[in-house]
Amino acid sequence: MNHDIDVKKVRTNCFRQSKVPGEFMLQMRVPGAVIEAKHLKAVAEICERWGNGSFHMGTRQTLDIPGVKYENIPEVNRYIKSYIEEVDVKICDCEMEADDYGYPTIGARNVIACIGNTHCIKGNTNTYELAKKIEKLIFPSHYHIKVAVAGCPNDCAKANFNDFGIMGVNKQVYDYDRCIGCGSCVDACQSHATGVLTLNKDGKIDKDACCCVGCGECTLICPTGAWTRDPKKLYRVTLGGRTGKQSPRSGKLFMNWVTEEVVLGMFSNWQKFSAWALDYKPEYLHGGHLIDRVGYKEFIKHIFEGVTFNPEAKVADDIYWAENEQRSNIHVMPLSQHKHAGPQESK
Repeated sequence: MNHDIDVKKVRTNCFRQSKVPGEFMLQMRVPGAVIEAKHLKAVAEICERWGNGSFHMGTRQTLDIPGVKYENIPEVNRYIKSYIEEVDVKICDCEMEADDYGYPTIGARNVIACIGNTHCIKGNTNTYELAKKIEKLIFPSHYHIKVAVAGCPNDCAKANFNDFGIMGVNKQVYDYDRCIGCGSCVDACQSHATGVLTLNKDGKIDKDACCCVGCGECTLICPTGAWTRDPKKLYRVTLGGRTGKQSPRSGKLFMNWVTEEVVLGMFSNWQKFSAWALDYKPEYLHGGHLIDRVGYKEFIKHIFEGVTFNPEAKVADDIYWAENEQRSNIHVMPLSQHKHAGPQESK
């Protein structure tokens, strides 16, 4: 059967084009990588009724259902309405139109997360709870952004390769009197972290705080509880990471030792910044590319509007990305092809 298909429209509903003509793959959002087991019944129903009987675990922690025929997309959109209401509206408190069917925006990537401190002994933060709070601020949106939350600097969630990568960090507290000078923390830091701990002549610990990544390996290994986690939750944020065929790159350290309030304050400005930068004409442009177009200095003017930093916070004065250019002279082009940011004067 031949179809006159508006691919952009179905893409907005989180359907991705297939190699099979007239077939698409539904990407069901799983914010923070956690849903209740009961929702898997809905996934199975879609796979068996409208798909090809299988589903794929997406690299961004979506539940991907291939084999959906184009003519069945409206029916599938109606079916997943209850899933979207329970997962995005009730759990993440995202604002959605009551009469909408299917996903409503091009910026539909869910925030991904590792399992965090609800299970992992190395986790410094509850990744799922933070992911839900971020979702409320950035979804639904016609401005595209990729965000990942990792529970510690080990970064199992690969946050470093997202527009915004968030990692839970912690300032460990040292109790001089409880320390027996066994050196276990020194060995652990040397083997698993940045080697900032040393035993001094008194058999106690000296720390080079400048290079501590806030991982908590010292606390995990200490046999006497001389090292403990400070109860204050802090975060490290990288910026502008991405994969891609043209210019993949690792994110750069953007903020360190910032509170949740700072992180959420920044994300609360994302949609407003994106709208300004794109002259209020949404397009499918990843956040890192948008920041490149605007420039770092201009970006932070917008993204930090109204944000109050905690005393420990550190922020990059400037960022110099090192891209792995897959094509020579990718950024050298005629002036007529240069991209511009912000509202443009009408000609």
